[in-house]
Amino acid sequence: MTFWDHLEELRRVLIRCLIVVALFAILAFIFKDEVFLVIFAPKSPDFLSFRFVAGGFPSSISPFGSTPEIQLINTELTRQFIIHMMTSFYVGLIVAAPYILYQLYHFVSPALYENERRYSTPLVIASYLMFMLGVLFNYFVVFPITFRFLGNYQVSDDVQNLISLESYIDTLVFLSLAMGITFEIPILSWLLGRLSILHRHQMQQFRRHAIVAILLIAAIITPTSDAFTLAIVSLPMYLLYELSILLVPRKRTTK
Repeated sequence: MTFWDHLEELRRVLIRCLIVVALFAILAFIFKDEVFLVIFAPKSPDFLSFRFVAGGFPSSISPFGSTPEIQLINTELTRQFIIHMMTSFYVGLIVAAPYILYQLYHFVSPALYENERRYSTPLVIASYLMFMLGVLFNYFVVFPITFRFLGNYQVSDDVQNLISLESYIDTLVFLSLAMGITFEIPILSWLLGRLSILHRHQMQQFRRHAIVAILLIAAIITPTSDAFTLAIVSLPMYLLYELSILLVPRKRTTK
């Protein structure tokens, strides 16, 4: 195939992906109540993981406050409709992601060697699963705790919190994306190890530096500054780093 033939094939792949994303986005737009029921579930004090994590704190000293329900507000006339469309697109993109990855892999695979093709398939699948695992970890753990803490935090009783719908969605999307990318650490480490760029001894040697970097990254991606939320985010990152050490091969010694 010539360069223009490859470009034409890529255009067809992208069109097919856009059509599938659009179809799922339309379905998400139609089933608005079901979609936003899932999206708004983490803000409820009855959310399962929130009760599990916060249950160990007495109500008098709970860092998450005691407000039964935190209400969201909207301050712009068109904002709810725009957020509805944007959320439907995000849902369509997530649901269509396996199909998109398959189409892109099918486009690239003819250019790969046999050994590269053998490793690329599980690599793509593992990358998607780890990303979704990070998104679920944020949905069930990080975001509910973050929202409850910030939603109830007050510098004074004279200042009431009014959380906008846009702020809620933006924070949920940002943290989901950040945690999804974070959970790619083992995949990236394994890939660098296969390319002989990274070795197990290097990761063990720089473990202390990695811990400092993990704390800094966790402090950046979390909107709160409390130690509890920081620990919830940084602990899985450290465990992922330790898992990466096991996945990376030892440095080969030449005789």
